[in-house]
Amino acid sequence: MRPEEQPASPSLPWRTSSVFTMAAVGLLSRGFLYGLSRTETHGLDGFLKLLDERKDVEGRQRGLVTVSNHVSVLDDPMIWGTLPIRYLFNPDNLRWGLGSYDLCFTNKVLSTFFNLGQVLPTHRSLHSRFGGLFQPTVAQAIRLLSQGPFYSNDSATKANKSFKSPDLSDPFTNGHLTFSTNGTDTFPSPSAYLSRRHSWVHIFPEGKVHQQEDHTMRYFKWGVSRLILESEPCPDVVPMWIEGPQEVMHESREFPRFLPRPLRDVSITFGEKLDVEKVFGDLRARWKRLHQRDVGSGPEGKPEMGVLSSALKYADEAVELRKECTMLIRNAVLNVRRQRGWPDEDPKGGLVETYREEGARKTEGQMKDGSWIKDT
Repeated sequence: MRPEEQPASPSLPWRTSSVFTMAAVGLLSRGFLYGLSRTETHGLDGFLKLLDERKDVEGRQRGLVTVSNHVSVLDDPMIWGTLPIRYLFNPDNLRWGLGSYDLCFTNKVLSTFFNLGQVLPTHRSLHSRFGGLFQPTVAQAIRLLSQGPFYSNDSATKANKSFKSPDLSDPFTNGHLTFSTNGTDTFPSPSAYLSRRHSWVHIFPEGKVHQQEDHTMRYFKWGVSRLILESEPCPDVVPMWIEGPQEVMHESREFPRFLPRPLRDVSITFGEKLDVEKVFGDLRARWKRLHQRDVGSGPEGKPEMGVLSSALKYADEAVELRKECTMLIRNAVLNVRRQRGWPDEDPKGGLVETYREEGARKTEGQMKDGSWIKDT
């Protein structure tokens, strides 16, 4: 896509539908939190100040990444019900999330709903050979956090037009504003629009719901490190801590499982914005040196953001950078956990080996350590 081809925003019908979808879900979440639950927030004023500073899209200087623990299938969208109503009607200043392809994008109705709700179709490695941290959706998230124009051949090669197909595009715009998650499907490319530059992306790096009485976390997956290392410039990062939604939708719940339980205590804590230059500056400098040595050039001599060579994917130095970055992000969330009065975790809690030992091959249900896991 040439710079002059990058449109300012999606079509008016699409924007209107997105406003309705985001606002309706936000209002339902807010009604449940403050009408049927006992909800408290910490640090919300500081976070709202940050959102206010980002309200003018043209004035944004960097993207925003929020990252938190994951304790229930309702965490997103429930936690965003803490935002005051006036924020819920401005999708350009609301979060983009990552949703499971095989749960949220199985047909056109669901695909339309979740696309309008600013959810990116994400393949899970346990369920799809297209999963992993190098899938096209992660590239879309990196571009949302950055500023275009971007150079790529995202258009799908073979769109399936059946009703059961998840394929979707904005019917009021040109077809080149799409991307494919597997080479054959079609989804709107959110990063194609100027109004989405330096967006807000929320991520649950545990990748699974984890419910444990002592409120420990699973290890973090490396995808979050790509958002920090590869976005330009480095996005703002706000760690969060969530407590209570696990009581609203505990994995041990019985009939009716689909109904959230009211009258539970819910607590959402927004940590302070990290000093990203201090925390991630050295890692990003090392990544840029590695990138400059290895990456090829795209059209007009510019590298293709979010697309990596084999060396940048698998070289020992690249892997080590992702490990270090992911652990720094996990520690930031642990700091917010500590502010809520919880004692320090066993250091083994951040290691994938710990969960391989305790869970063996089991991917859902109750684990040997007493925790409950849900693949989301």
